Amino acid sequence: MKPTRTLAAALALAAGSAHAYDLPVVNLGLTSFLDGGLPAGPGWYLQQYFQNYSSNRLVDKNGDKLPLPKTQLDYQVAVTQLSYLSGLRLGNASLGINTLLPVVTKMQVDDGLHNAALKDQGGVGDWLIGPFIQFDPVMGPNGPRFVQRIEFQVNLPTGRYSSDRDINPGNNAVSFDPYWAATYWFTPKWTASIRAHYLYNFKNHDPSYAFGDADTVQAGQALHANFATEYAVTPQLRLGLNGYWLKQISDTQVDGHDVSGRREKVWAIGPGGMYSFSKDDHLIVNAYFEQDVENRPDGSRVQVRYVHHF
Repeated sequence: MKPTRTLAAALALAAGSAHAYDLPVVNLGLTSFLDGGLPAGPGWYLQQYFQNYSSNRLVDKNGDKLPLPKTQLDYQVAVTQLSYLSGLRLGNASLGINTLLPVVTKMQVDDGLHNAALKDQGGVGDWLIGPFIQFDPVMGPNGPRFVQRIEFQVNLPTGRYSSDRDINPGNNAVSFDPYWAATYWFTPKWTASIRAHYLYNFKNHDPSYAFGDADTVQAGQALHANFATEYAVTPQLRLGLNGYWLKQISDTQVDGHDVSGRREKVWAIGPGGMYSFSKDDHLIVNAYFEQDVENRPDGSRVQVRYVHHF
């Protein structure tokens, strides 16, 4: 049996309704400009991300604020990514491996009830790993015109998790989140990029107390994507727009039964820039402002990303 103090009970006391969010943390805006290729060819790449997210509205299926005195959520996360593009060839492509580990360095939630309804914790998140296929760029008369990559990413439940918490760095369930990334050059200075994911979640066998006596919870399937376009103002500096989009396409299942009204949705857009110190070192800054949110926090995020090729 789960603990009798459930999130549903706490929210019912607050305003007569209950809610919890289901999807794991995924790549929403972590990647942006020139995403279809690795900028310096084969070898090791170290990428370090620092992200700040702030929301003062946790919303329901209609986009309305949850019935609590406050729904303030703020967190900061540091993400370390290590990638290797090998010399192994598969037709006109090279093979590689990618791994990523997030750490939630700050997690703060305020429900206006001394956190009687919403409880959180920070710490190490889930480990992501995936082999990828990096295709050779398609060249034009003035340089590359198109480049793409496919990765078979798996999220492993290694992060910190407690069924007594509503917000955890880890998800306590395996998920499969493959993607296709591509960049197209309209001109040598102007590009557009996209990264499109399909997310499939497996069962969580120790779900949050928010689900009462449930033995298993399986979050629904989802589609999500990052998109960006930028222009090279100088050989080193690129400025542009970046965004992301997510839509849950199937219902969450509790003990094998579909539960309606829980599908998540969001999109965001904002400005960004990229400065290249050399072909081996790049700094990217992105801001995102979320729109049309359902069953998720509604807020904004700013991130800084550094890419180094060894």
